[in-house]
Amino acid sequence: MSAEPRTPLSESSSGAAVVPAAALVQLQRGTPRYDATAYRRKAYWNAPTMTWWERAYLPEILRGLSITTGIFLRNLTRWMTGKKGAITTYYPEERRVDYAPRNRGKHILTQRPDGTPQCIACNMCATVCPAKVIEIEAGFDAKDPAHPKYPVRFEIDYSRCVFCGLCIEACPEDAIRMEPDVPNLASTDRFDMWLTMDDMLTWNPRQDVAKPYPPKGGAPIARGDVSSTP
Repeated sequence: MSAEPRTPLSESSSGAAVVPAAALVQLQRGTPRYDATAYRRKAYWNAPTMTWWERAYLPEILRGLSITTGIFLRNLTRWMTGKKGAITTYYPEERRVDYAPRNRGKHILTQRPDGTPQCIACNMCATVCPAKVIEIEAGFDAKDPAHPKYPVRFEIDYSRCVFCGLCIEACPEDAIRMEPDVPNLASTDRFDMWLTMDDMLTWNPRQDVAKPYPPKGGAPIARGDVSSTP
């Protein structure tokens, strides 16, 4: 078998470099191997370049230290003279005045009037989650015709959660919400950052759902009435 002739690299209409067939060189056994030296990385017009001063490294280190030291001395001087400087807030015991009231924090699962989860285990929140951190195991209860499907296990991996709130928007039952606070989030073990269904049901229980279900075996509840009396 004769080897293919080498051709120079070309560019597509979008400007990206195209690796030609010549980049696949033929070995003695006939196994193709990619030739890394034949690839040319695209050069961008706004690629950053370092000056000789930045390449010296030490001057930039000294400049960064001067900025940090200047801010520290400025705040220290303001604190010693009784002026307002850098304020440390000891969260969660203290909260800043400008703390966002609609901050996306810890997840909770809303409850039905009998205390069971409002969730119907449809997996829409787990499907829309971009980080794939929600795990749901569904169960079926034939004795509860109004709410036969329910979550047996509902867990969220907080070590990878990005707090985007897409799970809240995707839920059709108002079964999952995000509270402004995020207590006890930090941990030295990532396996301790799994939020279980019991935690989400009991930490800050809510029953003011937009689509209430009756208790198990009870009569239908009128919309807006979330009392436990059928």
